[in-house]
Amino acid sequence: MTPRLHPSIALLLDLVDEAFDRAAWHGPTLRGSLRGVTAAQASWRPAPARHNIRELTVHAAYWKYAVRRRLMGATRGSFALPGSNWFEIPRHRPWKDDLRLLTDEHRQLRAVIAAYPASELSKAVDAKKQTAAFSIRGIAAHDLYHAGQIQLLKKLQKGR
Repeated sequence: MTPRLHPSIALLLDLVDEAFDRAAWHGPTLRGSLRGVTAAQASWRPAPARHNIRELTVHAAYWKYAVRRRLMGATRGSFALPGSNWFEIPRHRPWKDDLRLLTDEHRQLRAVIAAYPASELSKAVDAKKQTAAFSIRGIAAHDLYHAGQIQLLKKLQKGR
């Protein structure tokens, strides 16, 4: 039998899941915005020095990783790709690996949130004194922000 989650944790999990891959009233979630995107579409750049869908996908995965590590009280250092925040993605790396990375990072973050003590949600988890709850809400907002960018990039591609 699965232990019952504290209502605050359950609410935060709902928020994170609705932004990533659950039914949402606002439109496509992050995972939904990526559904059906081909490797060519993911690599298309709207202009020089502008991010493409692949970069946004790996960036979103990285921040799920970073928030997970913050919540665990761990330092960064073991993300799947070298670097932080924005990544130069190796040309030989398959697009499906980026999608899998995003999904895996979401699953791992979700597990950490589910196990997080509700009594610790208002405590700082980083040097900026940001709380666990603030960080969790922030990663959900981050997913939605980039889902919107991906939707715009897909529309721009159709208009070319």
